Amino acid sequence: MLAEASPETIDVMLREARAHLQNARLSDAEAVCQRILKTAADNIDAMYTLAVSQRMQRQVPAALKTLDSLIAIDASYGRAWQERGHCFRDSGLHEQAIAAYQRAVTHNGALVASWRILSEMHDSAGREGPANFAHAQYAHLSALPPELLSVASFIQEGRIYKAEQLCRAFLQRNGHHVEAMRLLADIGMKFNAYDEAEFLLESAKVLAPDNVSAHFDYVKVLRKRQKFELALSEAAELREKEPDNPEFEMLYANENLAVGNFDAAMLIYEALLSSMPNNPGINLTYGHALKTVGRQDDAISAYRRAYQVRPDCGDAYWSLANLKTYRFDDPEIAQMRERQASAMTALEDRYHLCFALGKALEDRGDYGASFEYYELGNRLKREELKYNPARLTNEMRLQRELVLTDLLNRFSGAGCPAPDPIFIVGLPRAGSTLLEQILASHSQVEGTMELPNIFALAFRLDRRRVVGEEPEYPGSLADLTHDDVTRFGEEFIRDTQIYRKGGTPFFIDKMPNNFRHIGLIHMILPNAKIIDARRGAMGCCFSGFKQLFAEGQEFTYGLQEIGQYYSDYVRLMDHWDTVLPGKILRVRYEDVVADLETQVRRLLDHCGLPFEEACLNFHQNERAVRTASSEQVRQPIFKSGVDQWENFSSYLDPLRDVLGPELAAT
Repeated sequence: MLAEASPETIDVMLREARAHLQNARLSDAEAVCQRILKTAADNIDAMYTLAVSQRMQRQVPAALKTLDSLIAIDASYGRAWQERGHCFRDSGLHEQAIAAYQRAVTHNGALVASWRILSEMHDSAGREGPANFAHAQYAHLSALPPELLSVASFIQEGRIYKAEQLCRAFLQRNGHHVEAMRLLADIGMKFNAYDEAEFLLESAKVLAPDNVSAHFDYVKVLRKRQKFELALSEAAELREKEPDNPEFEMLYANENLAVGNFDAAMLIYEALLSSMPNNPGINLTYGHALKTVGRQDDAISAYRRAYQVRPDCGDAYWSLANLKTYRFDDPEIAQMRERQASAMTALEDRYHLCFALGKALEDRGDYGASFEYYELGNRLKREELKYNPARLTNEMRLQRELVLTDLLNRFSGAGCPAPDPIFIVGLPRAGSTLLEQILASHSQVEGTMELPNIFALAFRLDRRRVVGEEPEYPGSLADLTHDDVTRFGEEFIRDTQIYRKGGTPFFIDKMPNNFRHIGLIHMILPNAKIIDARRGAMGCCFSGFKQLFAEGQEFTYGLQEIGQYYSDYVRLMDHWDTVLPGKILRVRYEDVVADLETQVRRLLDHCGLPFEEACLNFHQNERAVRTASSEQVRQPIFKSGVDQWENFSSYLDPLRDVLGPELAAT
């Protein structure tokens, strides 16, 4: 192999290859790309340009081979799938082409050519619904200025910094361009810069009050900023602009659900279903709402309607599996297998189907086949997310190195003194929902949900705007004043009031990943109670690996990734025990299962609450539960679920290797 060329040299050569391609000097473009790949064998841009030149020279098999190599490196590169679609189309393989174009727009929704060809091919095949949808996407993208189309494409490809630069430059030249403001707000959302995104979308609404797309995005960012009452108000206003728009009706119902107006939300879902009974999306969302309020049989019916209408609706099957108590019959499993294997099934549906099949086959004791589907589903999801485990490992290292006793002692006597919050932290699938249900069964405690407020505050204190920059938080904690931490604590109590419907003196924030911010929590809310929901490493990690989360928890989609995260979590919790001795109560899931009453009494004593029998009968509590364990915590404790990971023990060596023998044995 030749000496590796510098990035600058490769950029020059890529520009040369693209110029040859644009001027139809196809063999010259191919030659330049081959030179690049001799020194940088995994350069995706060179591989893509090479495949295009090969196809245009009618070397379709060679082009497909190049694309196979590219996709093996980055399966989420939408343009590679689009080029694959072109190859199949040119070969007369229309169904394979449609499948490739569908994968292309799944990964990059800004690919105009893919949407146009999908529209044409679906129309030729007599598929009116998909054809109309694809045409609408094509028409919207075609109307954008070329610069903004590039911005949209960069966002989809994860090239966020480049998208931001181009979008800001466009706005500087074109003033208050509403579509550019929407795109810049979308970029801000990727960085969790919700304050800037809110400002942009609020301004867009003022500048173009009839632009319902900007108004729709504004409601979504308000929800992200936990401004639920305002989001509901804006959703109601948007609904009035187009009273018959089912998408706006759904948004309004969802915002009612977010603030706990379950009856109002249900009425809207039911009204929508009366006019569109065969809409899979509405049935699916309605099923989620029914599950939340404990109407399991009705939720099952809604989920079944969703997949009956659209047999490849992976989320419907996964939602049934995610009830944890549902058992699939033979025809359902056969249909899931068929749809998962189909080239026509979209990526998102495929990994939903994989997780559902993993659960279905596990329930039947077919652990080998079950693990294969779990592993495939995790791989597909991991490719979509592009998770970087080093980032979180570094963030937790900084907490251990910077949030020390001296810093915490500096803020002694500061913060909001309210004792209201009870934080339950840990890893997902470690029993946190069970502990929440036990405590929420007490007359003085209200369960809410996994609240995002602490994470939002940590982001504000970080102040990063470019991915890859060294975090400013938690180092920025040293710059705070007593007044700052008191104000932050008061804001937390104020902003979480909307979740508190019962008027109880105490409430629960069950965001598991808040363990990464216990120092911050103690500073702003020194009288808050903190409980660490701990579960043995192998059981906890494998349970997370089996779970497809609605959002977040990117570390769970690989045995090595989740094992590393668990190890980092234990090290950080050991640190908090050192700098905040006695602050955190550790409750092991296995201990709760073995001796419920003893652990319930420990929980209540830690929270300063008198014992109540209702806490032992937590499964009789009819409160809404929004997590994956919602149906499990509505049943008495069964010991059979504790060691289910052992059925898969022979497949879990990668997890053991990361954990090490000491942790793996816990």
